[in-house]
Amino acid sequence: MTTLEFSYTLNQHSKSLKPFALRLTKDLDEANDLLQDTVLKAFTNRDKFSDGTNLKAWLYTIMKNTFITNYQRMVRRATFVDTTDNLHYINSGDTAVENGAPGEFALKDINKCIDRLDDVYQVPFMMYFKGWKYQEIAENLDLPIGTVKNRIHIARKILKDDLKVYKLD
Repeated sequence: MTTLEFSYTLNQHSKSLKPFALRLTKDLDEANDLLQDTVLKAFTNRDKFSDGTNLKAWLYTIMKNTFITNYQRMVRRATFVDTTDNLHYINSGDTAVENGAPGEFALKDINKCIDRLDDVYQVPFMMYFKGWKYQEIAENLDLPIGTVKNRIHIARKILKDDLKVYKLD
């Protein structure tokens, strides 16, 4: 294909590229810039185009890759990397350090509530909490499995009611 034929065909296909550029950029000016970059790259690399292949698909690929490259370049520019040795945060109000005190208070309250449970409920509940299976608890306590499940359910319900101040909405 001669340069003149390539230029003519490129001009014909560039009209169908504009909607694709608009879909990628979502901005008319950026779409025009992307279209211009695509046509320029296609024309300067016309020797890499093989006759008999789909020129339109080749142009769409150039446009998509140009858009991705420009987007990645923009993201890299917007990324700030601090290479200084001092690691002080200036005006960093969005950082917070928790000391774990609320978790300790909650854990103490949970343990108090468990200690207040009747042994009938506390023993199967704690065995289950430690990883025992229902069947193992039933065999160890010499109880029917339904009774074990019921007692664990009741213990959980009592604990839930006693600890409702910690409920997250």
